[in-house]
Amino acid sequence: MSGPASRRVVLAGETDLEGFRRAARELLAEEIAPGQVTWSVGGEGGGFEWGDVPAADLPPQSRAPAGRPPDCDARAHAGSPTAPGATADPVKVPAAFVELCRSAILHRDARRFGLLYRLLWRLRHEPGLRHDPLDPDWLAASAMARSVHRDMHKMKAFVRFRPLLDAEASDPSAPPMHVAWFEPGHHIVEAVAPFFARRFATLRWAILTPEGSARWDGRRLLLGPAARREDAPPPDAGERLWLTYYESIFNPARLKLAAMKKEMPRRYWHNLPEARLIGPLAARAAARSEAMVARESALPRRRLPRTSVPLHGTAQRTEAGDLEGPAPPGEAGTPEAARGPEPTGQAKARAAALRKLAALRQATDRCRECPIGEHATQSVIGEGPPGARLMLVGEQPGDQEDLRGRPFVGPAGRLLDRALAELGWSRETVYVTNAVKHFKFELRGTRRMHKTPGQREAAACLHWLESEIEQVQPQAFVALGATAARSLLGRAVGVTSERGRWLAREDGRRVLVTQHPSALLRMPAGEREAAYAAWLADLAHATELLGGTGGGEA
Repeated sequence: MSGPASRRVVLAGETDLEGFRRAARELLAEEIAPGQVTWSVGGEGGGFEWGDVPAADLPPQSRAPAGRPPDCDARAHAGSPTAPGATADPVKVPAAFVELCRSAILHRDARRFGLLYRLLWRLRHEPGLRHDPLDPDWLAASAMARSVHRDMHKMKAFVRFRPLLDAEASDPSAPPMHVAWFEPGHHIVEAVAPFFARRFATLRWAILTPEGSARWDGRRLLLGPAARREDAPPPDAGERLWLTYYESIFNPARLKLAAMKKEMPRRYWHNLPEARLIGPLAARAAARSEAMVARESALPRRRLPRTSVPLHGTAQRTEAGDLEGPAPPGEAGTPEAARGPEPTGQAKARAAALRKLAALRQATDRCRECPIGEHATQSVIGEGPPGARLMLVGEQPGDQEDLRGRPFVGPAGRLLDRALAELGWSRETVYVTNAVKHFKFELRGTRRMHKTPGQREAAACLHWLESEIEQVQPQAFVALGATAARSLLGRAVGVTSERGRWLAREDGRRVLVTQHPSALLRMPAGEREAAYAAWLADLAHATELLGGTGGGEA
């Protein structure tokens, strides 16, 4: 008795998913078991000539009026007839299997077609298989799909284009063709090419690989035959500039070779220009790190930049280099006879401080040391008397503060005013300011939503805060929130763990750390009163400094 007849299936190409679906439906209709089927790919290596890519996710200008055959969905429809007048029955499979086929069929392993048909056969004859994630066939196909996804991700990350200037081009003003050479691990060129068409829709480019090529002419995405590495252009000046930049940003203290090789496997290195620098940079990393550790630390000396301060009009510098602003209200423009008796030394110092604070306001308005100032309405510096014993420092101005140019006048400011009143403090006797002088926000519709300033932005504003401290000369500070605490203390501070405690600055002044009032406003309504009581208890630690009932000037 002869054995069952075998069936040989020849697909049109390595990624012929539609051909695989049609053949699989026919085989299932005839009850041909997986062991009786031999799968192969026609042509020489699955190569192809230049032709349009009917991809539905290309840029709008590249979409043809007629789309490609509909993608496979969760129910595989009837395919080609197996005999005249006969059609294959529809095959119902889980949606996850359809997605698995789309990815696994791109794998380089020639056994993938047999594996996928075996899974399809078993899904039809073993209904419980779809609920068995540990089945060896499921695991093998899933591993193939993951490997394909990883290779697609690496292609998107590691393709490097070089311009190819065509001296014989009919239009010399046309943009150059950008060409890249890449060696994928699987048959992913057709699947990844639409990503580059969307990403570089305004350029002309081509990606050459050993198994096929993709080309974008600005309107159409074309697939073409295999290429050689010699077909790609040589390095250019732009690549030398990129290598110079790569070497300059290399940080030897953060080198982790194992993690780097995991994210950038060595098999990609010979096609990456920057890879040639990895060996020399890694070899010198230990010595450079040791030199960095041994080097004597230096504190940055931040000063008010002269270019940020107007040297004419109402703000100018004295011969000593100090900032001079307009005279305080009641002094400027007053006839000498009407000014009364000569002010005391303390009053003179107060007037000089007010002038310098006014000049500081003008200087911060023009500050562009970080991007925040460009988008804010105006800068917001502090309010209060020079010589105030206590300085309250928040994070940054809010929406209302930005519009009005005054600190703590929005919802958080009203909550702060309520707390000061209950503590018996007068706002006129404390100095209130922020660590960052401009409002950082992001637009949501027409609303400007608060966005926490980054460490670099807070560091760029630090010298403005220190200038305020120099003019006000407070005895102590209240840091409202983590940003203010970091700016005042020069290190990260855990507000939750340090709240209600006095900490010391490098200059010896004390800093009381607590929450920012806006943090209370964000809490659920049921928790707000208890949080407010705890916050009030934190602030109460500074009452003794103010003399118990509102304090005054030093």
